[in-house]
Order: sequence, then C-alpha cells, then structure tokens
Amino acid sequence: MPPIVALVGPTATGKSRLALELAVELDGEIVNADALQVYRGFDLGTAKPTREERARVRHHLIDVLAPEERFSAGRFARMARGALAEIGERGRLALVVGGSGFYLKALLEGLSPLPTGDERVRRELEERAGREGLESLRSELERVDPRGAARLAPGDRQRTLRALEVAVATGRPLSEWQDRTPAEPALEAVKLGLTLPRALLYDRIAARVGRMVESGWVEEVASLLERGVEPTAPAFQAIGYRQIARHLLGGDTLETALEETVRATRRYAKRQMTWFRGDAGIRWIHAQDPAEARREALDTLGRFRSR
Repeated sequence: MPPIVALVGPTATGKSRLALELAVELDGEIVNADALQVYRGFDLGTAKPTREERARVRHHLIDVLAPEERFSAGRFARMARGALAEIGERGRLALVVGGSGFYLKALLEGLSPLPTGDERVRRELEERAGREGLESLRSELERVDPRGAARLAPGDRQRTLRALEVAVATGRPLSEWQDRTPAEPALEAVKLGLTLPRALLYDRIAARVGRMVESGWVEEVASLLERGVEPTAPAFQAIGYRQIARHLLGGDTLETALEETVRATRRYAKRQMTWFRGDAGIRWIHAQDPAEARREALDTLGRFRSR
C-alpha cells in the first residue's frame, strides 16, 4: 500500500478545512477517521463535510452506518484499509483525517486479535447499566482494568460495556488483550498535527457549538428522535447529541445542555492532545493562521514526495 498522509489533532483546529485544500491541491481523496461522521443523519454536531465539499473531493467512510449500529476501532481499520487500497489503485494521495486517536492507531499500527463478544454477558451488563447507572460499571472497570478505563471518556457507554464484557467473559482485561502483537502489518504514514493555544482552542469550541445550534442542531436531534432513533443508540452517545436529546426528552434546559456540551468538548480536546502528544512521529503545525498552516503542510508533503 502506498504511503498515506494522516492529518490529526484536537477538535476545532481546522483539520477538515485543511484536508480539503490539500486534497484539491495534491489530487487526493479523504478517508474519515472520526468515529461519529460514519453515522447517517448525524451531520451538524459532527461537523460533517457538506455535500458541496464531498462533490469537490471524494470522501470515504461518511454516512456508512445506521445510528443503531456499533462501530469499533477494529471495524474502522478494516473499512479504512479497504478505502486506502482503492485510492492507491487509482494512483491518488490518501489523506486520513480525524481526531480519534485510537482509531488512527488501529489503522496505522494494527490491532491485536480480540475475543469475540459474549451475548449473555453483554445483556447482563446492559441490564445492570439500566438499573445501577453507567457510573457504577465505570467504577467496576477501573478496578478490573485500570489502564483500559483510563483510555475512555467517563460517559463512553459503548466502550465501557465492551471492556467489562471482555474482562468478565475471558477473565483478562481488555488492555492486556490489546498489548498482544497486532494481526495486521503497520502502514507508512506522514503524520501532520494541527495545534492551537489552549485558550484559543477553547474559544473556538464554544463558538462552534453556537454556530451549530444556529444552523439547526437542536432541530436535527429532534428529527432523529421523531424518526424513532432511540436515545440509547450508539450514535447518540456523541458529545452534544446526548445532551440535546436529554433536553428534548424533558431533562435539562437547553442552556444547561449547551454549557455541558462545551465543557465536555473541551475535556475531549484535552484528552486528544494528551494522546497525540505521545506520538513522536507527528509534525506539528500551528493552526492560528490557516493560510500559513496550508503552506507549511504543502512544504512538508512536497519534501516527503520528492524523497
């Protein structure tokens, strides 16, 4: 498989915009590495590329799943490798773009073989989550698999239950399974990361949430609920969607829901930076000036392609 470009970094740094410009300039195609843009109907709150943008540049792994379907790093890696192979056959540059660090790791480095699911254990955990709340199961995961729990956001229901399912069903923590030798060979990639000063990034996050609401985010969530998408669906665990859904179902006020969305997004951005800062192979680009970021990215990729 030919080398690829991975454009990474925390949310709201301008990855999608830069990726589009690079793809136009370098005759490339974009592979989405965001864990939520795969879901149909979840558009505004995931900052999904518009129809016009997708008409300009071919995108992969956008709108490929129903909201009720589960998505995982392993499934992403398999689908993304298929897309990369197709792009390579066309002789075009592949840009993998997103902020889901573990998904990118799964794609570029491969994942260790994991045990299959245990339906009985999964049902029991789902029932317990309904009775006791997710926080109780999160505490249990921290006891049996502290390393695995540290990788997950506190409200990540799907992955918390999956990690507990593996620990209960196999007697070994998921993090231990993940430490095994990957089944797939690693891929060569040029990794570019966008970064911003924390204060500016946090301001951008708040402003973006405001723009999403002005563009109809609340109405989008209401439409999804009216169509019968359950608030417990995997896609509804996304930041912002679950808060707005709770508001629409009679919980928090809209103001409270949006305040919590901004706080949760800022926490997520901080975790993203912590993850990516641990990767010494990323070439960091300051994203305060989009034009300068574009020039620096093109210069870096130009030197790579010439070699």
